[in-house]
Amino acid sequence: MELELRLAKIEDIPNILELHFKYQIDSILEEDKQDGFITTAFTKEQMAELIESEQGLFIAINGNSIVAYAMAASWQFWARWPMFAHMIKDLPNLNFEGYQLSTENSYQYGPVCVDKSARGKGVFEQIFKYCLNEMSNRYPVLVTFINKINTRSFTAHTKKVGLTVIQEFEFNNNQYYELACLTKKL
Repeated sequence: MELELRLAKIEDIPNILELHFKYQIDSILEEDKQDGFITTAFTKEQMAELIESEQGLFIAINGNSIVAYAMAASWQFWARWPMFAHMIKDLPNLNFEGYQLSTENSYQYGPVCVDKSARGKGVFEQIFKYCLNEMSNRYPVLVTFINKINTRSFTAHTKKVGLTVIQEFEFNNNQYYELACLTKKL
């Protein structure tokens, strides 16, 4: 699949939100949940901040359609959501590849979303690598989480792009894997 990968622009937000809504846990079709879902809801204002302040909303375009997005930002951006505040508080207790994790040396990656029409065609791997590369000059470590019931996402992140589970945790009666990877090969 021929893709254009780039940082999202403000004018892309309506199309990104449309894709997001299709796979967000509160609005996804029940039969689609088994193929992965997104937990966090976002407003257009939050997406605009992600683009303008964080340069952290990346998109994959096929033809005229946005077929995937990946988000990545500083912990300061994510701190307003209780889940991320919980993760921030625990960062100093975690070590990965020689780093004692902190808000200075790591960032939160995700969510990532690939439209059903583009799955199984290497789109996930391409947008992940693009996002990782774009963030690599700012942070040495990527950190993320995956709900344990989201097996498709877990498999994609551990088997296709090589993320490592650094711990498991519970938040709001849900079970999660916390994963990490270096942004640059040493």
